Amino acid sequence: MSSNKIDGAIGEFRSLDTSANQDQWMNRLHPLVKLFLTILYITVTVSFSRYQLAGLLCMAIYPLVGFTVGEISFAGCLKRLRIVLPLVCMVGIFNPLFDREVVLHIGSIAVTGGVLSMITLMIKGVLTVLASYLLIVTTSIEKICRALRLIHVPKVLVTEILLIYRYVTVLLSEAGRITQAYSLRAPGQKGVAFKAWGPLLGQMLLRSMDRAEVLYESMCIRGFSGEFPGGTSLRPADSKEARRAGRASLCWLFFWTAVFLLIRFVPLAEWLGGLFV
Repeated sequence: MSSNKIDGAIGEFRSLDTSANQDQWMNRLHPLVKLFLTILYITVTVSFSRYQLAGLLCMAIYPLVGFTVGEISFAGCLKRLRIVLPLVCMVGIFNPLFDREVVLHIGSIAVTGGVLSMITLMIKGVLTVLASYLLIVTTSIEKICRALRLIHVPKVLVTEILLIYRYVTVLLSEAGRITQAYSLRAPGQKGVAFKAWGPLLGQMLLRSMDRAEVLYESMCIRGFSGEFPGGTSLRPADSKEARRAGRASLCWLFFWTAVFLLIRFVPLAEWLGGLFV
């Protein structure tokens, strides 16, 4: 990996942190509400059968509204997920070869069950990825870990998630320094020679471990113990702004829970289609 690519990856991490810490309406919602809705959304989305395309398309309303309310760039989302989304869309790509039974006709075009299930799986993958991205881009890693502790996820596991996320940037920065130093000592050489991979990886691991240890010690000095302050419930705090944010979080939670359940158990798409027909 070149130094420019490593710098770009570090920049993406910092950009996500900046977006998650912005003072936007979506960012001020309680992290537990956003985490619960994301889990519920993914659960409801994947629960649709392979032929329920109409109901699945209705589930796209959540990421669309979330991106609009949160003022999140959809183009930036596609740029960051340019590697993940094609891989997700490849799920079920061989379904048309195994399920060739015709299940519906669109005009004179016969659509087989394999094609319909392939499209359904692709849409499921895209929607779940967009919902996860919406959570990450509006909620910092500290708030996500705080929400995990509120639902009693073990402290050790939450601490591991937090430290891994933080140590990734440390590892990438050390990789960038070592790659840049190697390129300066071997001008004109394309990439890193195979015989130098072992020593460079060892140096990168040792240096990143030293920096990670210093980082963890600084966190402990500042009072980090695996717990996250800021309350243990959705009950609004004493300040007027906190009470307003708490009420907004509860309204957001109840509204979208009702919408998800309504889309899942009520054939809204069929009813709307019947009205137009």
